[in-house]
Amino acid sequence: MKKVLVPLAEGFEEIEASSVIDVLRRADIDVTTAGLPSSMIKGAHDVTFITDKRFEELNLDKFDALVLVGGNPGYINLGKSQNIINAIKKFNKENKLVAAICASPSVLAKANILENRKATIYPGMERQIPRPRDGKVIVDGNILTSQGPGTSIEFALKLVEILAGKSVAENVKKGLVC
Repeated sequence: MKKVLVPLAEGFEEIEASSVIDVLRRADIDVTTAGLPSSMIKGAHDVTFITDKRFEELNLDKFDALVLVGGNPGYINLGKSQNIINAIKKFNKENKLVAAICASPSVLAKANILENRKATIYPGMERQIPRPRDGKVIVDGNILTSQGPGTSIEFALKLVEILAGKSVAENVKKGLVC
């Protein structure tokens, strides 16, 4: 079973987090949420999540993918964390899936893993990444990016397709009535 890490920082986008976590779990993918700095994290719209762990408690070697959600100031808080930057670099170096939605592709750029990659980001933030592309969901090698809350289901389904296969993604999509 594939294992996915979803770190959540104060000010994360609740729709993106909920969509990604829910869709991945519907596909029987093991998802661990990790809070920065604690396990109780308040989202951008005052919804509080209790994460499975604190980020510092994790062994990153146990995960197959890293998924960053956006939200303001969530993406800023992710980008301020050297632990997150190091995790992005580690996953990318090991050719593991690194995914980011909304404003969080800017954190991938801060970790210098987008230099020769196509990516998308929240509309209006294109200058925050080196090679922005139009598109709701963009895949370039082991990097997956998406634009925002409204694209979160499509983003999550692409994660399922990459991690568990097209037929699993199609079954989940059918159950979601997409």
